[in-house]
Amino acid sequence: MLQEYTKIMVGIDGSVESANAFDRAVAVARRNDAELLLVNIIDLRAFQSISTYDTMVAEDTKKGAEQLISDFAEEAKKAGITKVKTRVEFGSPKVMMATTVPKEENVDLIMIGATGLSYIERLFIGSVAQYIVTHAKCDILVVR
Repeated sequence: MLQEYTKIMVGIDGSVESANAFDRAVAVARRNDAELLLVNIIDLRAFQSISTYDTMVAEDTKKGAEQLISDFAEEAKKAGITKVKTRVEFGSPKVMMATTVPKEENVDLIMIGATGLSYIERLFIGSVAQYIVTHAKCDILVVR
């Protein structure tokens, strides 16, 4: 018996890997008549050195992420996906994509692009994909 999915979450960050994950997610969503949830989590660590009073940078970053997600949502609709939802939020990409958003949205499949980091970079920075694979409670497909 094949697994059927009803809500597929795909992480979109503008990388080639996330675009590949999106393409695969569209195909899986179409086969399963599933809802596609496009997510971009803006890492709060990027704003640690910016003054807490300078919200313009954060607002511009969010607007850019919303435009990116909107473009992908339009592409999904053109590909025949009728149920598309988007989320752009500030937080820890690892935690938000592994546990918070999937729980809030009842996601049953997470699709993400494989990391482009080297072994040393993963050691010091950590891989979002690796964290999701380790901590998520639903199925995960890492697209290379």
